[in-house]
Amino acid sequence: MIARLQLDLGKPISTGEFGADMKVSLLNDGPVTILIDTKNRE
Repeated sequence: MIARLQLDLGKPISTGEFGADMKVSLLNDGPVTILIDTKNRE
């Protein structure tokens, strides 16, 4: 499928690994931060 998309679009298609370990950072730049804790179900 990726090869076909590249051929049809004429551009390279980036791929990745499903479930791969990712390093993600977050910058809170707004007036409100909402924290959702899904482990505490009361």
